Amino acid sequence: MALRADPRLPAWSVRLIDELDTIDRRVNDLARGLSPEQLNWKPTENLWSVGQCLQHLYAANEVYLPAIANALGDRPPSPVQDITPGWLGRWFIRTYIEPSSRGKRARAPRKIAPAEQIDPSVLDQFLRSNDVARDLVRRAGAYNINRIRFRNPFIPLLRFTVGTGLEIVWRHQRRHLLQAERIKQTPTFPQQ
Repeated sequence: MALRADPRLPAWSVRLIDELDTIDRRVNDLARGLSPEQLNWKPTENLWSVGQCLQHLYAANEVYLPAIANALGDRPPSPVQDITPGWLGRWFIRTYIEPSSRGKRARAPRKIAPAEQIDPSVLDQFLRSNDVARDLVRRAGAYNINRIRFRNPFIPLLRFTVGTGLEIVWRHQRRHLLQAERIKQTPTFPQQ
C-alpha cells in the first residue's frame, strides 16, 4: 500500500493519490482471501465476476497509464492546482465513467476485456498497477495537466488532457469497484 501523498504536491495530485489509496483499501477488503471459485463466480452469464472487474482495471492501467506518461515527455514544469476538464472530458466522464443508472454501458475495448477465468494473482497485479498510477500522478504534478494532451489508446482520434485522463483512471476504478462489491453482496455469492 502506498504512503500518504506529499502535501507539497498540487491539490489535485494529493486528492487523486488519496482516491487511489482508498480504492486499494477497498479492493483489499473485497478480494483478499477469496477462493478461485469466489473470484470467478458470476451472478449471471452476461455479468462479470469480481476477478473480471479487477482484471479489467489492471489491463486498463497497463494500456492507459503509459499513454498519459508519454505525453509528459520533456515538457517544462508548470504546475496547476486543479484539474479542469473541458466540455468533452466532462461529458465523457459523466456519460461513460461515473457510476449512474443513467450512464451508458459500453462494451469493454478488446485490449482490456477480461478473460473468462481469472487467477487470484490479479489482486496483486492490480495493486501494483495502482502504485504506477500514483507515481504518474506525482510526476504529473510538476506540469500543466490541463494543457498537455495525450492520444487515447482506445480511440486514437480522441485526445484528452492529462488531467482528464488521470480523473478517468480513478473514476473508472471506482465504477468497477462498486460493480464488484455488488457482486460479492449477491445473496447467492458462494461462501467459503
